[in-house]
Amino acid sequence: MVRTKEWQLRLELTEDGDLTTVHAVLDTGEGVLETTSSARRNPLDARVPQIGDEFAVGRALVELGHQLLRAGTAEATGNDPAARE
Repeated sequence: MVRTKEWQLRLELTEDGDLTTVHAVLDTGEGVLETTSSARRNPLDARVPQIGDEFAVGRALVELGHQLLRAGTAEATGNDPAARE
């Protein structure tokens, strides 16, 4: 049996001077994971906003990945508090 799901990822980026902040929200349809991450431009580096975006988003996606792995581990080992409700 084939099962298809769609997960929604929302990324909100804010630039304030040399600081880029991203708020990432992953909605799995069964739960929501979210994180906030940032990147600050080194004053010696060229002013290229896309680079800050890439670093901040990359860090947020890595953190969401860690959250997913922790949640999967908790569910697989029976240590998931939500599963007991």
